[in-house]
Amino acid sequence: MEGVEAEKGEQLATFAGGCFWCMVKPFDKLPGIVSVLSGYTGGHTENPTYDDVSTELTGHAEAVQITFEPDVFTYERLLELFWQQIDPTDSGGQFYDRGSSYRTAIFVHNEDQRRKAEASKQALKASGRFKAPIVTEIIPAGNFYVAEDYHQHYYKHQVMNYKLYMEGSGREDFTKRSWNTKKDQAQLRKQLSGQQYEVTQNRATEPAYQNAYWDHYSAGLYVDVISGDPLFSSKHKFDSGTGWPSFFKPIHEGYIRKEADLSDGHARTAVRSRLSHSHLGYYFYDGPEPVKDHYRINSAALRFIPIEQLDKEGYGEYKSLC
Repeated sequence: MEGVEAEKGEQLATFAGGCFWCMVKPFDKLPGIVSVLSGYTGGHTENPTYDDVSTELTGHAEAVQITFEPDVFTYERLLELFWQQIDPTDSGGQFYDRGSSYRTAIFVHNEDQRRKAEASKQALKASGRFKAPIVTEIIPAGNFYVAEDYHQHYYKHQVMNYKLYMEGSGREDFTKRSWNTKKDQAQLRKQLSGQQYEVTQNRATEPAYQNAYWDHYSAGLYVDVISGDPLFSSKHKFDSGTGWPSFFKPIHEGYIRKEADLSDGHARTAVRSRLSHSHLGYYFYDGPEPVKDHYRINSAALRFIPIEQLDKEGYGEYKSLC
């Protein structure tokens, strides 16, 4: 089955990054992402199966095709995420998986995408992040054949196998090592205050009642202090009596990640910003009725933008939420 057609206002982005099991979750459920499909593209045979592609005779690569709303989540940001999932210096496959069907490539759907993809590739080269040459190709998109149902959203229905595969393949370790270098941390130390760095990078908790936003109720938007992603609205803020900023819902669940935290000797649910990976605070189930969600967030992880400044700073679409 061929890939879907984008509706009005939507676009397609197609990326090959090795095993497609590992290339869905990073994009899935982000704001503006309509769907992420696993499939095959770049080859010379029609309607290939997984077994066909595995023979390395079809010319196809395992890939993902993303339907997205560019006004909500831009193609440039998709490219940023793509580079962070792969080893762009490996021409023989990706990590544990070898062969041309596991090659990396950006399949562009129009000239604008080509221009942006070339610019992002050049920026990665210039950054010096990788010492070896960047070999990921940028080529025109062709027919995309949707893979068998078993391969769709593998991370959801084969949770343990997916985790073991990510770790065992070497992909997870490589991406963490490549995108959290000493240089990256040095840059963050320059960008952030000491307290902001300790909170976002080392899971520190700022003092209750002695932080910028615990009793701040002006209308506006709270964004990630590192990435600028919109996280919380003043409209969803409430007085929790804890001395920290508290919200009963995020702007979009896709920008937030919850994870188990055993750092203080008992189980808690930590809250991270999904794209910057910064520590934000903790989640509790003692908020306002009826939902009772309570996101207790460190002020140091946030930057507040007053409602009258939203248009100027590029967040105008969030005015109605504030």
